[in-house]
Amino acid sequence: MRTFKLAVAGSVASILMLASAVAGEVVFRSPDDAMRQGISAFNGGYYELAIPAFEALEATNPQIAHFYLARIYADNEGAYTDHGKAFRLYSGLAEELQDVDPDDDQLASIAAKSLTAVSMYLRDGIPSAGINRDVDAANRDLQRAALTFNDEDAQFELAKVYLRGEGPDMTINGYDDPASKIENGRHWLSRLSQAGHPGAQAFLADLMWRGKFVEKNQAAALNLIDVAVANAPPSERVWIEDIYQNIFCNAGEGVRQQATGRVAEWHNRYGRRPEMRENRDGLDDLAVEPVRTCANGELVRPMSVIAPDPKKPARDPQILSTPSTPDPRRSSLIPAGASSLQPARGAPVTAAAPVVGLTPNVETTR
Repeated sequence: MRTFKLAVAGSVASILMLASAVAGEVVFRSPDDAMRQGISAFNGGYYELAIPAFEALEATNPQIAHFYLARIYADNEGAYTDHGKAFRLYSGLAEELQDVDPDDDQLASIAAKSLTAVSMYLRDGIPSAGINRDVDAANRDLQRAALTFNDEDAQFELAKVYLRGEGPDMTINGYDDPASKIENGRHWLSRLSQAGHPGAQAFLADLMWRGKFVEKNQAAALNLIDVAVANAPPSERVWIEDIYQNIFCNAGEGVRQQATGRVAEWHNRYGRRPEMRENRDGLDDLAVEPVRTCANGELVRPMSVIAPDPKKPARDPQILSTPSTPDPRRSSLIPAGASSLQPARGAPVTAAAPVVGLTPNVETTR
């Protein structure tokens, strides 16, 4: 259950942004100016202002322009949804950047995320746009994004595909082996979770809570989802906090006590500093935020607040809250970021690092 607290002047940002949209052709002083304004408008969800900026950028920086335009057209909750246009833009980028150096932080990231988007479209097809389903091509594109470009979000999508029993063939004696796919799905989730990928951590925590594909461990699930919330960028917080709320509210006192005893250890081991958004004008602090509560009215709080360190000074109570207006960068396929397109990087996974959630539940893997 969610209730909402209203912050004063929450619509100030909207008024300022919309006041700048005047009739007539939009002219930018320079390509850099168009990029800054386009990305700023995109991040704020003002697609009507972002589109002309990116269109103006096409002549000088078409890859970035097409990448952001594709994301706008792929947004199911926006006013400009057109999956046919999104697919064509992503396909063009994937084709154009097929030979890009994987170490090119900007272009390699665009190539990887375009390949992943094309893969997701091809897995089901787009009947309304005349795009046929092509699972083999979808598998090839996703593997290339995950392995060649080492893209964490592609690896996360690959893990989910494997856990569904889909994805690239894995054969034993000439027969497809679903158990190997599930094993590979668990491997990728564990690897990404150890590296601090918040989406993988949340997904794995949910599986651990339910005992699906892995051994049921509710205390570990509560710890892991607590870390995922702390790691999550703004674009991912809503669905990750949905999982946290479900686990937190249904965890008994014994489970919570077990989790609080190791919460600091889990954060030290699997934490990742989330990307920080610039807030120079301070307007983000004026947004309307939902306050999460359990069905019994209990506030949903981070585990570190429930059991504070007695050696540290007391802090004001904290609650979990997320922007009430969906962030345009909501897709787990595309990580949050403003002008930076560098792939997220976590701590290296070493052989000595403890494995998260890899003990299979035999009953659920059959």
